[in-house]
Amino acid sequence: MLTDKLPVNFGYVYENLVAQMLVASGNKLFYHTWPKDEKHYCEVDFLLSRGTKLCPVEVKSSGYKAHASLDAFSAKYSSLYDASLVKKVRINSAKYS
Repeated sequence: MLTDKLPVNFGYVYENLVAQMLVASGNKLFYHTWPKDEKHYCEVDFLLSRGTKLCPVEVKSSGYKAHASLDAFSAKYSSLYDASLVKKVRINSAKYS
């Protein structure tokens, strides 16, 4: 792809790629948002069910290292997920240009 040649944020493309890979592996995908404050929302890209626990998946397509929504999910729903199952997927688009 020409990710460094076009003025486009390819995050949605990479999220779609990860979604397709997860579904092809037999996963059912869930998405979750919740209010952060009156004007903003937190979101987790994908939630996977693992028995009685959830596995949150956050996809990042840039060098951006923060994952505030994943941290907020972890704090808010700590009893619902197993920390060993938390997935952070980072795709370095510079490698594929």
